[in-house]
Amino acid sequence: MRIGFLDSGIGGITVLHQALKILPNEDYIFYADTLHVPYGEKPKEEVKQYIFNAVDFIADQDVKALVIACNTATSIAVEDLRKKYDFPILGIEPAVKPAVQNSEEKRKKVLVLATKLTLKEEKFQNLVKSIDNHDIVESLPLPGLVQFAEEFEFSEEKVLPYLRQQLSIFDLKQFGTVVLGCTHFPYFKSSLQKLLGEDVDIIDGSVGTAKNLKRILEENNQMNNGTGNISFFKSGDKVEDETTLSNYKKLLALLDKESSLTK
Repeated sequence: MRIGFLDSGIGGITVLHQALKILPNEDYIFYADTLHVPYGEKPKEEVKQYIFNAVDFIADQDVKALVIACNTATSIAVEDLRKKYDFPILGIEPAVKPAVQNSEEKRKKVLVLATKLTLKEEKFQNLVKSIDNHDIVESLPLPGLVQFAEEFEFSEEKVLPYLRQQLSIFDLKQFGTVVLGCTHFPYFKSSLQKLLGEDVDIIDGSVGTAKNLKRILEENNQMNNGTGNISFFKSGDKVEDETTLSNYKKLLALLDKESSLTK
């Protein structure tokens, strides 16, 4: 049996990358709902239907667990998905709690970067309220980074001007930790680090999600001796063309390079 990963596009590969490091002998299905990317800019109920359609497909592929490798999808659908399906379903959410702890030690603020839909969801708002006792958490949607990632545009010549413009509303010296609250954003860690400075920690939830996946598989005695094989799907169609598969492999290589910046 395999492990499923779902995202609206290629962002979830950043979470799959962590799973491959922690669980290299598992086999995987990665489902990118490219017909409906981005999720974070669409109405909630519309996105919810896309998610359930995708998970219906994944559930028929003999999976033993599913990772919702998208902060937006997690925030609006993970609880309802768990009620419908009988295999473990893991989500990912912005790593606000460790960021607040880290920045309080530094006497600095936290900046959460995510999609509009994630930031306005009650799940995120309640998370911040429960731990932000000193009012140090700020947030900012960065839909342009999702678009850059889906266009395989990672050059600093394009990315840095966008980031400078979007972040210009803040005094960046006030922040000690930046949270990447969208799985598309880890592709841009080096650009963000260049802009923020080396003293600012950049964190995301992918490592914690991968470790939680391993824990659940161990508890259920479902660890595999697989080959690390990955089957890619785009909105229900299996990806078989060599160009796309090569691009996905390049993304994993890019994340190997970026991972040195992960806290």
